[in-house]
Amino acid sequence: MSKPLVDHAPPVVSALVIHPERHGSDRDPDVRLEEAIGLAAALDLEVRAAEVARIRKVTPATLFGRGKVDEILALRHAVEADVVVVDDSLTPIQQRNLEKAWEAKVIDRTGLILEIFARRARTAEGKLQVELARLDYERSRLVRTWTHLERQRGGLGKTGGPGETQIELDRRIIADRIVKLKADLEEVRRTRGLHRKARSKVPHPTVALVGYTNAGKSTLFNRLTGAEVMAKDLLFATLDTTQRTIQLPHGRPAIISDTVGFISDLPHELVEAFRATLEEVAEADLILHVRDIASPDSAAQARDVEAVLERIPEAEGKPRRILEVWNKIDLVDADERGLTVARALNTDGRAVAVSAVTGDGVEALRERIAALIDDEPEIELTLDPSQGEALAWLYQNGRVLSREADDEGRVRVKVRLHTAALGRFERMIG
Repeated sequence: MSKPLVDHAPPVVSALVIHPERHGSDRDPDVRLEEAIGLAAALDLEVRAAEVARIRKVTPATLFGRGKVDEILALRHAVEADVVVVDDSLTPIQQRNLEKAWEAKVIDRTGLILEIFARRARTAEGKLQVELARLDYERSRLVRTWTHLERQRGGLGKTGGPGETQIELDRRIIADRIVKLKADLEEVRRTRGLHRKARSKVPHPTVALVGYTNAGKSTLFNRLTGAEVMAKDLLFATLDTTQRTIQLPHGRPAIISDTVGFISDLPHELVEAFRATLEEVAEADLILHVRDIASPDSAAQARDVEAVLERIPEAEGKPRRILEVWNKIDLVDADERGLTVARALNTDGRAVAVSAVTGDGVEALRERIAALIDDEPEIELTLDPSQGEALAWLYQNGRVLSREADDEGRVRVKVRLHTAALGRFERMIG
């Protein structure tokens, strides 16, 4: 039996993308439309048309007015789109009414982001977090997409009747699954707490990268660490936290984490579900807020990131320190680039301009990171000639500021050490 020459590719799902521009919005509607197109592309949808739809007054039943609903229906037919993506949060009623009016599947911004997260999650924890967020989102809607529930239902020994009985059964299954997922995530958080406690005994400060999605966090992470974390020009390329150790100037090591990108109107279901991951940010000694300084929407994106950070409780006894990293200066117009770098220099050390792609400014960033986390007390130590191993340990785990040797071979050093490191050092030398 002959085999086909080519494999059958999955069917292409075509989409029409609509960005509703609400009255009084401070965002550039064209930039938001491009972002919505990027989200659809991240879900492998073929975008056949996209437009901004201005809303003077919200219609409770459909979001858009009757005339605009009819216009979008005509456009959907014209481009033969299978799906209409609405770049806004829709209520369950609005979503159902629009599906009837447009005779097509409707996906709102929240559903789109959740679906992308579901596809991208790789770790067991990430998958748990995303599933919880999706279930929380779906339970207020008519249950149609959860085909896996049919398999679970057989194990319950129950069958559901048509209409409301079936919907209630689906919702009860979802509710039971949410309870189990929350219990599993609590175990994850407990384990994370133990890991953080163990890391607190390791004499390395921690740095967390945060920023708007596609701001270049993973590219910067790779530049700083020499790692090869996936870094693509793709929204939400990184979902699962990655950690590496980096060497700062003067040999000081630090642990740096690459985290999930933020986005405007980040679904509240995701903020809650990813609390275990975001706790890593709260515990960091320093947060690097990576900004795409070349984007015309950079200031608004920064406000979105700051709004999410405000929703993360501060770690007890640890003040939050944030350094802005103005990334992608290589994409800034040549005439403006010098002004951008000068603006960063005039922020009193609150911002550093870099290009993670070319490496410009990265060494200055390393110096600034070292200065911000280098607040441990200065200690003077005298080591005998036989304590060469202890001296090497100080270089590896602290910042040696000066070193002098006397005529008898003893070495006097000035060093900055984390409190945990000092305790370990004292136990090591007895």
